[in-house]
Amino acid sequence: MERLLIKNATLVNEDRQQQADVLIVGQRIEKIAAAIPHDGQSKLLDATGLHLLPGMIDDQVHFREPGLTHKGTLASESRAAVAGGTTSFMEMPNTTPQTVTVEALEAKYELASQNAIANHSFYFGATNDNLEQIKRLEANQTCGIKVFMGASTGNMLVDNTDTLAAIFREAPMLIATHCENTPMIKVLEDAAREKYGEDVPAWEHANIRSADACYASSSMAVELAKKYNTKLHVLHITTAKELALFTASKDLSELASKNITAEVCAHHLFFNQADYERLGHLIKCNPSIKTAADQQALMAAVNSGVIDIIATDHAPHTWQEKQNTYFKAPSGLPLCQHALVSLLEHYHNGIFSLETIVKRTSHAVAERYQIRERGYIREGYFADLVLVDLNSPYLVTPENTLYLCGWSPFEGYQFRSRIHTTLVNGTIAYQNGLIQTAQFGQRLQFNRR
Repeated sequence: MERLLIKNATLVNEDRQQQADVLIVGQRIEKIAAAIPHDGQSKLLDATGLHLLPGMIDDQVHFREPGLTHKGTLASESRAAVAGGTTSFMEMPNTTPQTVTVEALEAKYELASQNAIANHSFYFGATNDNLEQIKRLEANQTCGIKVFMGASTGNMLVDNTDTLAAIFREAPMLIATHCENTPMIKVLEDAAREKYGEDVPAWEHANIRSADACYASSSMAVELAKKYNTKLHVLHITTAKELALFTASKDLSELASKNITAEVCAHHLFFNQADYERLGHLIKCNPSIKTAADQQALMAAVNSGVIDIIATDHAPHTWQEKQNTYFKAPSGLPLCQHALVSLLEHYHNGIFSLETIVKRTSHAVAERYQIRERGYIREGYFADLVLVDLNSPYLVTPENTLYLCGWSPFEGYQFRSRIHTTLVNGTIAYQNGLIQTAQFGQRLQFNRR
């Protein structure tokens, strides 16, 4: 087995920082110690001046395969993710075909086994008429059941109240929800069209996909979870108002058993409504980027533990698609390559500690989803690791952007940190600006019954 010795790193792990060496044998961390002698057999990686973090586990991405591969593929987007320090991802079911049968779910795993260089799992999508398929799921077959309680198309918008109740009652594992109230949004869309015609200003998106529409839906999800004792994870919270629905976790160990948890996305922490003036529909997403006050409340909730997880909701569209007028420009933006460095900006600004970033992007995800032997820097765990240089500026350009769509909302922004090296299952997958591996990631395993 290959051996890799990382020397002189500053480990950020489990609420502390320490200088240490890490020996990796094969796919796993063999030893962590203050000083590990180089045996001459191991490849040496000098990490002096670098911080070693567990790789980010992104619990919400849209990699667009199968069916929408002009926007992104499992190959292209997993490479962008690894370049951004993400070592595992969980992908959404609104592909073509939709992942709403057990057979379609397993077909995605087969695709990923031959294309994705990061570790992976896939959500199973709920519809108004696939409850029997949901009942077929085994506890470890999927990361979770995705329920679109707003802002989706066709039968993936689960708007039948009896069906919703049945899904929350019967779900054999965690439910992850997109929460927006579609009828409320439709009223605001009609009002905006009446006022502006088709050319609605981009900044109106924050008002159309309103805080009230988010709260109406997320409060319904929380109510259903309480009624049926469901494991619920509410994705991409965007408003201060919704935060009252959640309670702070006292300790990471309670996340596996905690009934209701919440997530925020990196772009909702980085951008606010004022940024539409500069970026327009490039930052149009659902739920929408909202006010500066909402942004500040979300940051505070990350620090307090009311928000448990930070993810991306990476959702690429082509540049040409994004140039359309408001009602035709699709929602979603590419993020996975730049999520971690965007969070490190908050560290540089004194808002988040490195320990908090690691907790919300790795530890908490592993605990909430009960992921086996990942999400920490621990002896015996898989060596999914990222070395970051906090003192090396990184300018985002089209040339160093790896998304298939070819653009980033961060283009022209100079981050104060950069990703130096990413390891997936003990193999250097990215280093010095280049993808270094042809090996594929593994299917995530879960500690569930």
